[in-house]
Amino acid sequence: MNGKIIKGIGGFYYIKTDEGLIECKARGKFRHKDIKPMVGDDVTIKMENGKGVIEEIHTRKSQLIRPTVSNVSLAFVVFAVRNPDINFDLLNKFLILCEYNNIEVIVCLNKIDLVSEEEREEIKKRINVIGYEVLFINAKKGIGIERLEEKIRGNITVFCGPSGAGKSTLINKLSNKEHMETGNVSEKIGRGKHTTRHSELIDVADGYIVDTPGFSTLEIKDLMDKNSLKYCFPEFTQYNDKCKYRGCLHYKEPNCALKEAVESEEVNRYRYEFYIRALEEIIEEEKNKW
Repeated sequence: MNGKIIKGIGGFYYIKTDEGLIECKARGKFRHKDIKPMVGDDVTIKMENGKGVIEEIHTRKSQLIRPTVSNVSLAFVVFAVRNPDINFDLLNKFLILCEYNNIEVIVCLNKIDLVSEEEREEIKKRINVIGYEVLFINAKKGIGIERLEEKIRGNITVFCGPSGAGKSTLINKLSNKEHMETGNVSEKIGRGKHTTRHSELIDVADGYIVDTPGFSTLEIKDLMDKNSLKYCFPEFTQYNDKCKYRGCLHYKEPNCALKEAVESEEVNRYRYEFYIRALEEIIEEEKNKW
């Protein structure tokens, strides 16, 4: 029968099927091929002597390493507007990660009661202009939860963003239970204190959400090569093939359509400058590898 892995602990995988939840182990052939089942995998299983065995892992549509989960189709990138203040460089890193993995993004701005409506709209505009939808939420008060449920339907949704932004509080609200331990934000370091030891899928609103422990920092230079980065900026798309030189990195090359668009303010200068900083990090990393 077919099913989906919703949890994996210590070599055992829990598969949601039409027959209910079935505990399985993976066939040895996967280990020999260096393939490990992941939470989110669609699988075919077989019952042998009353025990479940994973026979086949279906083709993955996407794959994340941290958290280890497959077939994610939507990401809620959660940032607090205050406590801690929104870090746009870090936001850009999460957006790039999602684009690199072909995951649709919705930016969720939490703790909206801590800023004025004018400040909220200014932040929203700054994110809308680069092509991303923004939802205002208050995780503790449950404001905006219905909109999130609408978006979750039919998707495997991952929550990412810095610690202390309210990811675990949102998961608790959406799952109607204290699914994750939550900790107050440390005043000294401005980060959340909780950790959770494994990822799993939680049934919510005819879809799934993924518990994403520790998913708070990442380095772009470890994710991709220099030629891939420009494709992670949706607003660059219309310019990528208009430059004089094929394969232009929009860096030091002359007659670059993107740089011209930045100068004419058709492309956000801050995003372009972030792109250049990230590109230089990747180039330096590639030099070090040689």
